[in-house]
Amino acid sequence: MAEDELPSNWARWGDDDQFGTLNLIDAAARVRAAAEVREARHVSLARSVDPVPLTTGLGPVASPAMMPAGVLQMVNFNGAKPLALTDSLVINTHNAALTHLDAVSHMPVDDHIYPGVPVQEAVTPTGVTHGSAEPFTAGILTRGVLLDLAPEGGSLPADRHIGGADLDAALARTGASFSSGDALVLRGGWDVNRPLGQPVPGLDLSAVRWMDEHGVSVYVGDIGDRRPPEFPMPVHQVALARLGLPLVDAAGLDDLAEVCASLGRWTFMLVLAPPRITRTTGLVVNPLAVF
Repeated sequence: MAEDELPSNWARWGDDDQFGTLNLIDAAARVRAAAEVREARHVSLARSVDPVPLTTGLGPVASPAMMPAGVLQMVNFNGAKPLALTDSLVINTHNAALTHLDAVSHMPVDDHIYPGVPVQEAVTPTGVTHGSAEPFTAGILTRGVLLDLAPEGGSLPADRHIGGADLDAALARTGASFSSGDALVLRGGWDVNRPLGQPVPGLDLSAVRWMDEHGVSVYVGDIGDRRPPEFPMPVHQVALARLGLPLVDAAGLDDLAEVCASLGRWTFMLVLAPPRITRTTGLVVNPLAVF
């Protein structure tokens, strides 16, 4: 597909926009989300992460580790009989072991950040000045729709390409509708925290077109781009970088799928409340589905 044929929202909401497809979450979308809360139940969509001691998790020379662990911890003992105990955490935000929210600055296109700001202006040695995760830290609330591509606890084959037709079929199985401003939550039944050389299923460009046409505001998935990667990477280099569609990577969706199946419904209120830390390319997040 030619570069000028890829879907894009650059200039759709102005040259300085930093919200991307979050602009689609209007009052009507939030009202739809609130109407989903009927069971007084909630479930986390985040992976559980055990911190690794800072002294052992840095991946020294000759270690098989590809990168530092998702969370490194140092416990601070303040004296022989401390009044309080504290710890320091080093977070490798974009690690596949850690459920995290990608800001649009995470992936540039031709040395530009969505929606066309030069990288050297958007990202500096002291932090991100355009396209950071800061706009997300006020909280994101919208209606979520789970599409389970591997029902009943299954998992997709490693070589599977997911296209728009697959999303249509999964949506039809739920009996639900999808409205502009809703969040797409996609389960493939995968733990993507594995060596980069191992194959992993993922979305193709037709799936990203589907998200664009359906007005997806946020993507939450336990799968994303295929491995080995194809270029342009549909989820990160097209959906995130060109559409400005925030991504929640490395989600844990098995519990959600079980709850949806038990209730017989696949829609819910989705709440994202990342920490209010500024000037970052992304942030850890614990998404909550509320029924």
